[in-house]
Amino acid sequence: MVRHAESQYIPGLERERGISGKGAQDALKVLEILQSEEIDVFVSSPYQRAIQTVEAVAAGAGKRIILVEDLRERKLADEEVQLSGEGFHTLKKQLYDDFDFAHPGGESSFEAQRRGVQSFLTLLDAHQGKKMVVGTHGDIMTLIMNYFDPAYGFEFWRSTSMPDVYKLVFEEREMTQVTRCWADGQMAQFTREYLEKPCR
Repeated sequence: MVRHAESQYIPGLERERGISGKGAQDALKVLEILQSEEIDVFVSSPYQRAIQTVEAVAAGAGKRIILVEDLRERKLADEEVQLSGEGFHTLKKQLYDDFDFAHPGGESSFEAQRRGVQSFLTLLDAHQGKKMVVGTHGDIMTLIMNYFDPAYGFEFWRSTSMPDVYKLVFEEREMTQVTRCWADGQMAQFTREYLEKPCR
C-alpha cells in the first residue's frame, strides 16, 4: 500500500490535483524502496496524486498502472464545505468512532470501506501469489486495513505520513503481516507488534 505523496489542496480539483515538488522528490524515494521488490501488478486510485506517487516504480518495472475507481479517496463532505486544522481532525475522529456517521454530502466509514474492500478483495483473488502495489489514500488505506484488523483506526490514520508505504502479507484473504517501509522519522506512536519489524 502506497499512500500518495504531498499534494496541495485545490478546491474543486480533488481528482486532478497532483503531487507537489516535495511530493515528487518523495516519490523518487518510494521508487528506491520498491524498485528491487520485483512487483508484478500496479494498481491505483484514479486520482492524479495517487498515480503520480507510484508511476516511476511502474515505469521502471515496465508495467502499466491499472486504475480502480472504487479505490478513490473517501468523500468527506460537499465540496463547498472546507475543513481544516482541528475541525478536520475532529470530523475524522467522528468518522472512525461511528462508522455510520457521515458529514452532509460525504461518505461514512462503512460506505467507503465497503467499496474499497470489495475492490481490494477482487484484486487479492485475481493476483494470488503475486506482489502488488496499490497507490492509495490515507482514509481508504486505513479503512481497508481496518476490515482485516480493527486495530487500524483513527490513531493509525493520524500516524501515517505523505507518502507512506506499508507491506501487507496475505494468505488468501487473511492479513498475516504488516510492515512499514517508509522511514521518515515522523510517524506518531501507533503500537502494533508487527509494525516494529524491519521492512526487509
